[in-house]
Amino acid sequence: MITYITSGVCATEIQFAIESGIIKEVRFSGGCQGNLTAISKLVQGMPVKEVIQKLRGIPCEDNQTSCADQLARALEQFAE
Repeated sequence: MITYITSGVCATEIQFAIESGIIKEVRFSGGCQGNLTAISKLVQGMPVKEVIQKLRGIPCEDNQTSCADQLARALEQFAE
């Protein structure tokens, strides 16, 4: 599992596993558990690039980022 420390959101970290460019598992620590569990289940089995395209830039309320955007940023960082 890879751990990414978030910034500017309620969730404090994201842990994820990728195999052959496919997301195998995602876990958020903190944040809105219902929504974050849903995001985790929805992205499981999806290609990393597709998840980045769908989630990158999504804001939360007045923030310029969100837990979904932070996941995309984490995946981008790992892909580099």
